[in-house]
Amino acid sequence: MNDASRPGTAVNPAGRALARGVTATWWYTAGSVLMFQAVTLFFWLVPTITGGGALQVAVYLAAAAVSLASSVPLLARYGRRRIDADEGERFSPTVLWSLTAAAGAAAVAGVIAGSVLAGAALVALAVVLLRWRSGVRLRLVVGLTLLLVAIWIVEAALTGRNVGDEVDLVYNLFSVLLPPTAVLCLWWWDIVLALDEARAAEGRLAAAQERLRLAGDLHDLQGHHLQVIALQLELAERMLPRDPLAAAEQVRLARASVDEARTGTRALAARFRGVPLSDELANAADLLRAAGLTVELDVDARADAAPADILGPVVRESTTNILKHGGGGWARLHLSLDESARRGSWRLEVSNDVAVRPGPAHAPSAGSGLPGIAERVGAVEGAARWDAAPERFTVEVTVPAASVGGSP
Repeated sequence: MNDASRPGTAVNPAGRALARGVTATWWYTAGSVLMFQAVTLFFWLVPTITGGGALQVAVYLAAAAVSLASSVPLLARYGRRRIDADEGERFSPTVLWSLTAAAGAAAVAGVIAGSVLAGAALVALAVVLLRWRSGVRLRLVVGLTLLLVAIWIVEAALTGRNVGDEVDLVYNLFSVLLPPTAVLCLWWWDIVLALDEARAAEGRLAAAQERLRLAGDLHDLQGHHLQVIALQLELAERMLPRDPLAAAEQVRLARASVDEARTGTRALAARFRGVPLSDELANAADLLRAAGLTVELDVDARADAAPADILGPVVRESTTNILKHGGGGWARLHLSLDESARRGSWRLEVSNDVAVRPGPAHAPSAGSGLPGIAERVGAVEGAARWDAAPERFTVEVTVPAASVGGSP
């Protein structure tokens, strides 16, 4: 996994947030509908330009702008989170005003273009952009498409035009396809939205299953230790009159069982709270980018096997130091697996530029948690060092790949 932004290259946090969600998909969907509508309006503008005056062209362009503008609130309403399929559309004032504007603009555009089909297609588009009950939209768009085809044929017969004429065919075909194309785009959005909701539901289910698993593990752990402690204390109570020393030994064993229970509970809680190291690094990069820094994130694809319980606090402490003491413009987070050693080792490097200030270089001091990092890493036979150069501060941590919490 390599999500790198070289120092000196600006990163837009809003763009990253847009790309991670379904928001970008909705903008593509709404943009596609508006683009197809604009192209259809443009095709009907061509005969208006060739056969009409400047005033007609200006009025047509104004009607086309109103038609496009009336579709925006309808699309914005559709793009919100799902309305209950059995509830359907509620005709709010915004919807009514949008439909009225769409109908008026369609009438003006149809009259100036000399085509009933052009105006009817724009009205049909506004109708299909509403949220209809489940199953209604399909029947509606089929009916509207057949109606537009009928208008096409009747209009050609009344005006004496050839239905198969190449120019008229393009204009009329775009008009007929306008409503079904919009419905197809909205259907795609509904699928994306359903998948996103399913993903969210899957996440909630996974969290609930994890809580149930934690509850079961905690019950087994505490139940076992409490039963042992109860037996030891009961035995001590019985032995106290006859053999005080043996009773005291049982009390000591009960205390040891309490310590074991506490240690097991702490380990269980730490495992439950654990976050994969790749996510920890991605979160740190997002946080630094949100603070205005350019971040280079270079993470080994096997990062989830790294000891997150050891390196995770290092990532958090280093990120805090950069935000509090750095003051520069870029940061780099690098995690790699060095397999040259006998057991292999994970190498984490966090570096950032330091703002140049009058006087000595401003780098994190010993009270910034760095000694704590060294102590934590040293407990698993790892090594930590930091280099406070005048314009760059680097923290480098190396831990064995077989340390507690991860394996190669």
